[in-house]
Amino acid sequence: MKFLSDNAASVHPAIWDAMRAADTPDSPYDGDDLSASLDEKMSSLFGRESKCLWVATGTAANCLALATMVQPHGGVVCHREAHIEMDEGGAPGFYLHGAKLLLAEGEGAKIDRTSVLEVIDPIRDDVHQVQPHAISITQASEYGRSYRPDEVASLRAVADERGLGLHMDGARFANAAAFLDLPAGEVAGPVDALSFGFVKNGGMSAEAIVFFDPALADVALYRRKRAGHLQSKGRFLAAQIHAMLDGDLWLSNGRAANAAAAEIATACGERLMHAVEANELFVRCTPAEREALRTRGFEFYDWGADAARFVTAWNTREEDARALAKAIADL
Repeated sequence: MKFLSDNAASVHPAIWDAMRAADTPDSPYDGDDLSASLDEKMSSLFGRESKCLWVATGTAANCLALATMVQPHGGVVCHREAHIEMDEGGAPGFYLHGAKLLLAEGEGAKIDRTSVLEVIDPIRDDVHQVQPHAISITQASEYGRSYRPDEVASLRAVADERGLGLHMDGARFANAAAFLDLPAGEVAGPVDALSFGFVKNGGMSAEAIVFFDPALADVALYRRKRAGHLQSKGRFLAAQIHAMLDGDLWLSNGRAANAAAAEIATACGERLMHAVEANELFVRCTPAEREALRTRGFEFYDWGADAARFVTAWNTREEDARALAKAIADL
């Protein structure tokens, strides 16, 4: 019974069907009909003009989006535990040609106006210091916490006041949308670019960068090619994104994963380190307790010396979620 990561989940059958349907001759790179129609589909979903570029990984999506906003001498304000800081192997520095990550604090791996200003206000406006060029937030955060619309709007206000771009890492955007029960446009809010994740949510090898500023998309087209992410048979990536958007499969999958996490959360009580607002649970348990859970067949990651992380997915079986809940209750 795997609760290691939603990356470990199987690919949704609709994705395989869409890829097989796309297996016909078409224009290469992003000249195919499926790729060409993504802009219209994303614009409809988010309720404003959107430009969509597919890439193969979330790391590429985050870094290519930020590279359109940040010069090599600049910086990106993000949480100190953001994925771009902790889990992307230095890729932001590589793609952004040396730009710096400026680390902010915040409960639940979320940042706010105050924490952003605490980072950027002490920076002198001179050539000796890295200047902030963008803010990056994660929806849902690395601790499974979801930004409310007013929180994103507050960060947008800071970005506008200081002339910064605003990026959203949406690797688990579907889970945040399912939790908030709001339209996609409200969950994304007034960001300039969104890394819209699908691989964690039933996709196979396609992520989307959604630009709400067309000028940024124009720059990203060239950067995507230079970075080696302009795949020659791009229709297979576009097909996956279409399949996830059709019938709001992306949202249904997010709801299923969240429901499984909520089932487990009912048994955790005071063991929970963070409110469960997506599909991740951070649970206090001793090494002996973790070993007891593994003996019963559960797979998960340790989270420091005295905690564990459990991640549910679109295809987590109800009986497995209930079994884990019972096992935690029995500790």
